[in-house]
Amino acid sequence: MDKQRCAWVTTDPLYIEYHDHEWGRPVHDDRKLFEMLTLEGAQAGLSWITILKRRKYYRDAFDDFDVKKISVYKDAKITELEQNEGIIRNKRKISSVITNARAFIKVQEEFGSFDNYIWQFVGETPILNEWLSNEEVPAITPESEKMSKDLKKRGFTFVGPTICYAFMQATGMVNDHTKDCFLYKCN
Repeated sequence: MDKQRCAWVTTDPLYIEYHDHEWGRPVHDDRKLFEMLTLEGAQAGLSWITILKRRKYYRDAFDDFDVKKISVYKDAKITELEQNEGIIRNKRKISSVITNARAFIKVQEEFGSFDNYIWQFVGETPILNEWLSNEEVPAITPESEKMSKDLKKRGFTFVGPTICYAFMQATGMVNDHTKDCFLYKCN
């Protein structure tokens, strides 16, 4: 018998794997948090499956999301990234990764880790929502608006409230598995 999943999950095995083993599970590793922030920013205007299919190329292109390496990228590396067919070759999105790596390091220095900083927006505990259907799930919440505003103040880009909420969902800061999903309350 097939498991009941959130309505947004297609039959694509990559989507199923992501939903079943990543989405909505709390993340506290700074490198993984930076990866998800980067990928959510790359998604702006695109579908998540488009980004998910390119994730391995993003990991290769951006030194496995090592913020120290990314923060010192020079023009030659940026040109290389702009020609990389495995990633979204939008100049603003590519520049955003470098800008965000620099801002990320500053946050780590101030708070001890990005994890310490980012989880404050949900009181260090995942928010368990009780949505009956995918249509009920919001795109923006007061928490994502607050996070977006603070990230922008700290120099981050491609961190609007919608991107922040998707990031919160992806990293388990909120659990938006619908009540009919087999993963509801599993995290």
